[in-house]
Amino acid sequence: MSPHYFITSTQVHASARWLEAFNDSGEISFPNSTPSPGVLWLSTQHLNWQSMLQHIIQTAPSRVVVLSPAPNDTEGLLALEGGARGYAHQHAVPALLREVALAVQYGGLWIGPDLMQRMMAVTRKALPTANTPLPATLSAREAQVARTVADGASNRETAERLGISERTVKAHLSAVFEKLGVRDRLQLAIKMSASAH
Repeated sequence: MSPHYFITSTQVHASARWLEAFNDSGEISFPNSTPSPGVLWLSTQHLNWQSMLQHIIQTAPSRVVVLSPAPNDTEGLLALEGGARGYAHQHAVPALLREVALAVQYGGLWIGPDLMQRMMAVTRKALPTANTPLPATLSAREAQVARTVADGASNRETAERLGISERTVKAHLSAVFEKLGVRDRLQLAIKMSASAH
């Protein structure tokens, strides 16, 4: 597991939840300290967070997650355009912060449900719908979950449509990602669209 560093200043420090999620990691003052490769967590409470993000992306061999005390789509898009691999609520529970870290460490993207829904909607409009069968390595239920999620449904919506629990959706989705070699929902939608050609 890669190390985690929260970028601090005189006004901004890691929250108790972040410290609980990554109790073996620490705070750094950037650019005064140069971290080893890992995951850097940057709060939008830094007045110059966008220029800090740009500097980090250009100089540090790390993946960056931007945290916001009041997430919104505009700020999230700015973070992603700036090179962040994740965008999440600064006061998320430790378990969710660890999920964000896991997705980012494995090359995925974490942007939260609302922004993901917007991106999925744009993807659905831009790409054709796949009508061809999915690989035989997927079970029938995994294929149903894959199609529903690629159509833009959240885990909760998928669970309701298929009459299963959200936990079961997550388990099937993990298997789908692994079997199809994709890292996140957006890649799944693109892969399924590509299989239509």
